[in-house]
Amino acid sequence: MQLHVADHPLIRHKVTVLRDKSTPSPTFRLLVDELVTLLAYEATREVKVAECEVETPLTTATGTKIADPPPIIVPILRAGLGMLDGMTRLLPSAEVGFLGLKRDEETLEAVTYANRLPEDLTGRQVFLIDPMLATGGSLVAAIEYALERGATDVTCVCLLAAPEGIAHVQKSVGDRADVSVVVAQVDERLNEVGYIVPGLGDAGDRLYGVVDL
Repeated sequence: MQLHVADHPLIRHKVTVLRDKSTPSPTFRLLVDELVTLLAYEATREVKVAECEVETPLTTATGTKIADPPPIIVPILRAGLGMLDGMTRLLPSAEVGFLGLKRDEETLEAVTYANRLPEDLTGRQVFLIDPMLATGGSLVAAIEYALERGATDVTCVCLLAAPEGIAHVQKSVGDRADVSVVVAQVDERLNEVGYIVPGLGDAGDRLYGVVDL
Protein backbone atom coordinates (compact mmCIF):
# COMPACT_ATOMS: atom_id res chain seq x y z
CA MET A 1 0.00 0.00 0.00
CA GLN A 2 1.22 3.47 -0.86
CA LEU A 3 0.39 6.51 1.26
CA HIS A 4 0.38 10.00 -0.23
CA VAL A 5 -0.14 12.98 2.07
CA ALA A 6 -0.99 15.99 -0.09
CA ASP A 7 1.29 18.42 1.73
CA HIS A 8 0.36 21.66 -0.02
CA PRO A 9 0.00 25.05 1.73
CA LEU A 10 -3.51 25.59 0.34
CA ILE A 11 -4.60 22.15 1.51
CA ARG A 12 -3.20 22.73 5.02
CA HIS A 13 -4.97 26.11 5.15
CA LYS A 14 -8.31 24.68 4.05
CA VAL A 15 -8.09 21.77 6.49
CA THR A 16 -7.44 24.22 9.33
CA VAL A 17 -10.51 26.31 8.46
CA LEU A 18 -12.56 23.13 7.98
CA ARG A 19 -11.72 21.98 11.51
CA ASP A 20 -12.53 25.31 13.15
CA LYS A 21 -15.80 24.86 15.03
CA SER A 22 -16.72 28.48 14.24
CA THR A 23 -16.69 27.83 10.47
CA PRO A 24 -20.28 28.18 9.20
CA SER A 25 -21.90 25.23 7.45
CA PRO A 26 -21.98 26.79 3.93
CA THR A 27 -18.23 27.46 4.16
CA PHE A 28 -17.66 23.97 5.54
CA ARG A 29 -19.42 22.37 2.55
CA LEU A 30 -17.48 24.55 0.12
CA LEU A 31 -14.18 23.62 1.76
CA VAL A 32 -14.96 19.90 1.55
CA ASP A 33 -15.69 20.28 -2.15
CA GLU A 34 -12.50 22.27 -2.79
CA LEU A 35 -10.34 19.87 -0.79
CA VAL A 36 -11.68 16.83 -2.62
CA THR A 37 -10.98 18.45 -5.99
CA LEU A 38 -7.40 19.15 -4.91
CA LEU A 39 -7.00 15.59 -3.62
CA ALA A 40 -8.57 14.19 -6.78
CA TYR A 41 -5.84 15.91 -8.79
CA GLU A 42 -3.24 14.01 -6.74
CA ALA A 43 -5.19 10.75 -6.74
CA THR A 44 -5.55 10.64 -10.53
CA ARG A 45 -1.87 11.05 -11.42
CA GLU A 46 -1.77 7.41 -12.54
CA VAL A 47 -5.19 7.30 -14.18
CA LYS A 48 -5.11 5.12 -17.29
CA VAL A 49 -5.14 6.99 -20.60
CA ALA A 50 -5.05 6.05 -24.26
CA GLU A 51 -3.64 7.89 -27.25
CA CYS A 52 -6.18 9.43 -29.60
CA GLU A 53 -6.39 11.83 -32.53
CA VAL A 54 -8.62 14.89 -32.74
CA GLU A 55 -9.35 17.34 -35.51
CA THR A 56 -8.36 20.89 -34.59
CA PRO A 57 -9.44 23.92 -36.68
CA LEU A 58 -6.12 23.64 -38.53
CA THR A 59 -4.94 20.02 -38.51
CA THR A 60 -5.02 16.63 -36.82
CA ALA A 61 -3.46 16.49 -33.36
CA THR A 62 -2.46 13.53 -31.22
CA GLY A 63 -3.54 13.62 -27.59
CA THR A 64 -4.74 11.43 -24.75
CA LYS A 65 -8.10 10.49 -23.30
CA ILE A 66 -9.29 8.46 -20.32
CA ALA A 67 -8.91 4.82 -21.31
CA ASP A 68 -11.68 2.21 -21.43
CA PRO A 69 -13.05 0.71 -19.31
CA PRO A 70 -13.65 3.98 -17.46
CA PRO A 71 -12.72 4.30 -13.79
CA ILE A 72 -15.40 3.94 -11.14
CA ILE A 73 -15.86 6.27 -8.15
CA VAL A 74 -17.35 4.66 -5.06
CA PRO A 75 -18.46 6.91 -2.19
CA ILE A 76 -18.80 5.10 1.12
CA LEU A 77 -22.24 6.11 2.36
CA ARG A 78 -23.27 8.27 3.76
CA ALA A 79 -20.55 10.85 4.38
CA GLY A 80 -18.73 9.92 1.17
CA LEU A 81 -21.56 11.42 -0.86
CA GLY A 82 -20.37 14.86 0.17
CA MET A 83 -17.12 14.18 -1.70
CA LEU A 84 -18.64 12.91 -4.93
CA ASP A 85 -18.94 16.22 -6.79
CA GLY A 86 -15.30 17.04 -6.13
CA MET A 87 -14.23 13.75 -7.72
CA THR A 88 -16.57 13.75 -10.71
CA ARG A 89 -15.53 17.32 -11.52
CA LEU A 90 -12.15 15.95 -12.59
CA LEU A 91 -13.42 12.56 -13.79
CA PRO A 92 -16.76 13.32 -15.46
CA SER A 93 -16.58 10.16 -17.59
CA ALA A 94 -16.23 7.89 -14.56
CA GLU A 95 -19.01 5.60 -13.47
CA VAL A 96 -20.34 5.77 -9.92
CA GLY A 97 -21.05 2.93 -7.51
CA PHE A 98 -22.14 3.03 -3.87
CA LEU A 99 -21.27 1.16 -0.69
CA GLY A 100 -23.23 1.65 2.51
CA LEU A 101 -21.00 0.91 5.50
CA LYS A 102 -21.43 1.96 9.10
CA ARG A 103 -19.32 1.35 12.16
CA ASP A 104 -20.63 -0.68 15.06
CA GLU A 105 -19.81 1.69 17.93
CA GLU A 106 -19.26 -1.21 20.34
CA THR A 107 -17.06 -3.50 18.24
CA LEU A 108 -15.74 -0.78 15.88
CA GLU A 109 -16.31 -3.27 13.03
CA ALA A 110 -17.80 -2.23 9.68
CA VAL A 111 -21.37 -3.33 8.93
CA THR A 112 -22.63 -3.32 5.31
CA TYR A 113 -26.17 -2.10 4.65
CA ALA A 114 -26.00 -1.29 0.92
CA ASN A 115 -23.94 -2.54 -2.02
CA ARG A 116 -24.30 -1.05 -5.50
CA LEU A 117 -21.10 -2.18 -7.19
CA PRO A 118 -20.72 -3.87 -10.60
CA GLU A 119 -20.16 -7.62 -10.32
CA ASP A 120 -17.02 -7.41 -12.46
CA LEU A 121 -14.37 -4.74 -11.82
CA THR A 122 -11.61 -6.46 -13.78
CA GLY A 123 -9.36 -3.88 -15.41
CA ARG A 124 -11.16 -0.98 -13.73
CA GLN A 125 -9.46 1.66 -11.64
CA VAL A 126 -11.50 2.07 -8.46
CA PHE A 127 -11.57 5.30 -6.45
CA LEU A 128 -13.02 4.87 -2.95
CA ILE A 129 -13.97 8.11 -1.20
CA ASP A 130 -14.64 8.58 2.52
CA PRO A 131 -13.91 11.70 4.60
CA MET A 132 -12.22 9.99 7.53
CA LEU A 133 -9.88 7.00 7.84
CA ALA A 134 -10.08 6.30 11.58
CA THR A 135 -9.92 2.60 12.55
CA GLY A 136 -9.79 1.59 8.88
CA GLY A 137 -12.59 -0.97 9.23
CA SER A 138 -14.94 0.58 6.67
CA LEU A 139 -12.19 1.28 4.15
CA VAL A 140 -10.77 -2.24 4.43
CA ALA A 141 -14.26 -3.68 3.90
CA ALA A 142 -14.72 -1.47 0.82
CA ILE A 143 -11.33 -2.50 -0.57
CA GLU A 144 -12.22 -6.16 -0.05
CA TYR A 145 -15.47 -5.70 -2.01
CA ALA A 146 -13.46 -4.22 -4.91
CA LEU A 147 -10.81 -6.94 -4.86
CA GLU A 148 -13.41 -9.71 -4.71
CA ARG A 149 -14.84 -8.34 -7.98
CA GLY A 150 -11.51 -8.45 -9.76
CA ALA A 151 -10.10 -4.97 -9.16
CA THR A 152 -6.32 -4.75 -8.81
CA ASP A 153 -5.92 -0.95 -8.81
CA VAL A 154 -7.66 0.85 -5.93
CA THR A 155 -7.13 4.43 -4.76
CA CYS A 156 -8.68 5.63 -1.51
CA VAL A 157 -9.27 9.36 -1.08
CA CYS A 158 -9.80 10.67 2.47
CA LEU A 159 -9.62 14.08 4.09
CA LEU A 160 -8.24 13.01 7.48
CA ALA A 161 -6.53 9.82 8.62
CA ALA A 162 -5.15 8.26 11.80
CA PRO A 163 -1.94 6.19 11.87
CA GLU A 164 -3.87 3.19 13.24
CA GLY A 165 -6.26 3.23 10.30
CA ILE A 166 -3.43 3.52 7.78
CA ALA A 167 -1.62 0.59 9.42
CA HIS A 168 -4.82 -1.49 9.38
CA VAL A 169 -5.30 -0.91 5.66
CA GLN A 170 -1.66 -1.69 4.94
CA LYS A 171 -1.74 -4.93 6.94
CA SER A 172 -5.06 -6.07 5.45
CA VAL A 173 -4.16 -5.39 1.82
CA GLY A 174 -0.62 -6.77 1.89
CA ASP A 175 0.73 -7.28 -1.63
CA ARG A 176 -2.52 -8.54 -3.17
CA ALA A 177 -3.18 -5.41 -5.22
CA ASP A 178 -2.01 -1.92 -6.08
CA VAL A 179 -3.69 0.15 -3.36
CA SER A 180 -2.99 3.82 -2.65
CA VAL A 181 -4.32 6.09 0.08
CA VAL A 182 -4.39 9.83 -0.63
CA VAL A 183 -5.12 12.09 2.35
CA ALA A 184 -5.00 15.78 3.19
CA GLN A 185 -3.70 15.27 6.74
CA VAL A 186 -2.58 12.48 9.07
CA ASP A 187 -3.44 13.10 12.72
CA GLU A 188 -1.75 11.92 15.89
CA ARG A 189 -3.76 8.86 16.96
CA LEU A 190 -7.18 7.43 17.80
CA ASN A 191 -8.80 7.87 21.19
CA GLU A 192 -10.22 5.03 23.29
CA VAL A 193 -13.48 4.94 21.31
CA GLY A 194 -11.85 4.92 17.89
CA TYR A 195 -12.09 8.58 16.93
CA ILE A 196 -9.28 10.67 15.52
CA VAL A 197 -7.46 13.05 17.87
CA PRO A 198 -6.38 15.76 18.52
CA GLY A 199 -9.91 16.91 19.33
CA LEU A 200 -11.86 17.03 16.12
CA GLY A 201 -14.88 18.09 18.12
CA ASP A 202 -17.55 19.63 15.93
CA ALA A 203 -15.56 19.18 12.73
CA GLY A 204 -15.32 15.43 13.32
CA ASP A 205 -19.07 15.08 13.72
CA ARG A 206 -19.65 17.22 10.65
CA LEU A 207 -17.28 15.16 8.52
CA TYR A 208 -19.11 11.98 9.46
CA GLY A 209 -22.43 13.60 8.53
CA VAL A 210 -21.27 16.01 5.87
CA VAL A 211 -24.21 15.28 3.54
CA ASP A 212 -26.61 16.64 6.16
CA LEU A 213 -25.02 20.07 6.29
